[in-house]
Amino acid sequence: MSNIIESVRRLLTPVTLLSSGIYHYQAPPDAPVPYRLHLRLEPDGSGLLIVNASTILHLNQTAAEFAFHLIKQTPEDQMVREISGRYRVRREQARQDFRVLNDRILTLIHTPDLDPEMFLDFERTVPHSQKISAPYRLDCALTYRLPGGFDDSLVPTKHVERELNTVEWCGIFDKAWSLGIPHIILTGGEPTLRDDLPELIAHTESNGQVVGLLTDGLKLVDEYYLQTLLQTGLDHLMLSLKPEDENSWKALNNVISADLFVVVHHTITLQNVVSTSKTLERISNLGAKAVSLTASDSALHGSLTEFRNQAASLGLSLVWDLPVPYSAFNPVTLETQLDSPPKGAGHAWLYIEPDGDVLPSQGINQVLGNILRDPWDTLWR
Repeated sequence: MSNIIESVRRLLTPVTLLSSGIYHYQAPPDAPVPYRLHLRLEPDGSGLLIVNASTILHLNQTAAEFAFHLIKQTPEDQMVREISGRYRVRREQARQDFRVLNDRILTLIHTPDLDPEMFLDFERTVPHSQKISAPYRLDCALTYRLPGGFDDSLVPTKHVERELNTVEWCGIFDKAWSLGIPHIILTGGEPTLRDDLPELIAHTESNGQVVGLLTDGLKLVDEYYLQTLLQTGLDHLMLSLKPEDENSWKALNNVISADLFVVVHHTITLQNVVSTSKTLERISNLGAKAVSLTASDSALHGSLTEFRNQAASLGLSLVWDLPVPYSAFNPVTLETQLDSPPKGAGHAWLYIEPDGDVLPSQGINQVLGNILRDPWDTLWR
C-alpha cells in the first residue's frame, strides 16, 4: 500500500524547476560542427536559446531543460534517466525528444538567412503573455540624425539631450547581456551615419547577442560597406525602401544576395498608394522573404489591409513588431502617441533613445528613466 501511495504522491507533485539564469556553451575548436549556445532560463521554466548569436529559439519548459543538458554536456544516458524520472515519461521517448531537439539545432547552424526569432514546434506559451525576467529585445536609436536633404524637424531631436558615444553604447550592450537580453536592434534616424556602426555591431557579436539593423539602406549600395557590416556580425536587416529611387532597389538586391535575414519596410502614402501593388510584386520577385507595411495617413488604413493581404498571397511574411526608423515618411513629434501600442511593448522589448532615455516602445513617450543613470530594477519595474 505504501508503494501505491508513494507513486500517487510523485504523480501529483509538480516538477521542481531548474534554477533560472544564463548558461553558455562553446564547441571546442576541433569539433566537426563549431557552434556556441546561450540559454536564458526563466523562473517559470521556459527559456530562450541563442544559437551562434544569430537565432533565438523560444522554448517551453521541457525543451528548455533539454537545452540545459545540451549546454552542460550531460551524458545522454544520464540526461534520459533524469528527464524520465522528473517528467514520468518513458526513457525511449525522452531520448527521442532530446535527439530531435539536437538535430534541429544542428540544422539551424547550417541554414543561412534564418529569421532572428523562431519557435520550435513543441507545445509552448505565447511569448508576450508570461512573466519574464527581462525583455527579449532592446531597440536602440543610435542617432536621430538624417541624411542630407531631410528636414530635421521630422524626428524628435529637440527632447534628446545628446548622442551617446561608442563606449557608452557598448556599456549598454554589456549590461543588457548580463541581464540576459539576447537581441539588439540598431535604429535611428539613420544609424549608418554613425562611423562607429561596425564597431557597435562587432561588440554585440562578441557578447553573443543577435543584432539587427534598421536603415534606409542607401549606404548598402556600396558592397564593401555591406560586407564590413556582415563580417562584424550583423544578423538581420530591415531596409526602409524608397520605391522611386533605383539606388534603394540596388541596395535591396545587394542585401537579399547576402547571408542575412532581410525585412523590407514600405510606407504607403497618398502619393504611392496606386503603385504599391507593383512595388510588392517587385519586392517578391527579387527574393525577399518578409515585409513590414505601414500607412502615413489614417485614410489609407483600408489600403493597408488590402496590401497586407497581397503580401501574404505573394508568400511574404508580415513583420509587425519592429520599430520603423524615423524619416520623411515616418515623422514623429514629441506629442505623437500610438493609439494602440503593439502587444509586447514595454514587456517583450524596450526602446532606448540616443541619449539613453528608456521608453516602453517607439512612439510611446513615457520616459521610464535613463539606462546609464538609473538602476535596472527601477526601469524594468
